[in-house]
Amino acid sequence: MSKPYVVGVQEVQPLSVLGTDGTVTNPGAMPNLTDDQLKELMRRMVFTRTWDQRAVNLTRQGRLGFYAPVSGQEATMVGSEFVLNKDDFICPGYRDMPQIVWHGLPMYQAFLYSRGHQHGGQIPQDVHVLMPQIIIGAQYLHAMGVAMAFKQRGEQRVSITYTGDGGSSEGDFYEALNFAGAFKLPSIFMVQNNGYAITTPFSKQTAALSVAHKAVAAGIEGVQVDGMDVLAVVKAVQDAAERGRKGEGATLIEAITYRFLPHSMSGDDPSKYRTKEETAEWELKDPLNRFRNYLVSKGLWTEEEEAKVVEDAKNTVAEQIKKAEETEKMTVPGLIDSMFETTPQHLEEQKADYLA
Repeated sequence: MSKPYVVGVQEVQPLSVLGTDGTVTNPGAMPNLTDDQLKELMRRMVFTRTWDQRAVNLTRQGRLGFYAPVSGQEATMVGSEFVLNKDDFICPGYRDMPQIVWHGLPMYQAFLYSRGHQHGGQIPQDVHVLMPQIIIGAQYLHAMGVAMAFKQRGEQRVSITYTGDGGSSEGDFYEALNFAGAFKLPSIFMVQNNGYAITTPFSKQTAALSVAHKAVAAGIEGVQVDGMDVLAVVKAVQDAAERGRKGEGATLIEAITYRFLPHSMSGDDPSKYRTKEETAEWELKDPLNRFRNYLVSKGLWTEEEEAKVVEDAKNTVAEQIKKAEETEKMTVPGLIDSMFETTPQHLEEQKADYLA
């Protein structure tokens, strides 16, 4: 018998619009997008998948440094950025390169960041993103702070940030949600739950029924979405952004997704903790196949169009990695000079000692 003074729990079902075969199963949740916007979503997803495949190869060739693959997560990444305004702010984690590049960061700078070059973090003034955060969960605090600034200034802007299911176990995650709830901030907190925090399965991360349930304690909106369905992601982020702009507060979005490749290219072997059967089951939900089937059924996408996007992505990646490789090599004096508009005296002294 349940106790009346104990908060009840109820399982949630992820919001979806498309079935795994690309048919519309929830027309009431269909986002309002034009045919051109639907095609652009597909173009970006195909481009991102191809870019990711090329980046993996570049890492194996030693031409990139740290790289975290994204294949399988294109719907959450591309879909969430697509519906933002360009003056909205993205506070990314280290895997969230697609979002910040689609938001305006030149791709070669993303490659420089991966290579550890200082200019990888030299964000153009009109691009509203931060550097990818390597500390797990810290970007949540950054997004909360940015949203606080928007509210203080009376600006109709939102911030969005991302982490994985492992990041939802960090203290920064809870602090950011609590603060955003207390001050009713225009923050969108997305957790890309791919079932594993590197090797740790989600069942060992938390006893909560879902990450979305954790919004309850913070007093903010909590939503679970099918992260392999780009239209569901678009709908969830559209609604969250609208709430934020209206002053209705923050939203926590848990996107149930699956990354097909390793956690990073730095030694992780997913075959040690994921079964072939599990991976095969998730491959049936591939966000590109799912959305492609939908567009083909509407007469909006062809093999020829997709081939052009793939070729464009390959050429762009080749051009951008070449530009990154041709960027002037880092030096200690150059690093010191890049830290401030006017280099402080104590750093001038350190630079002089180094050059001596």
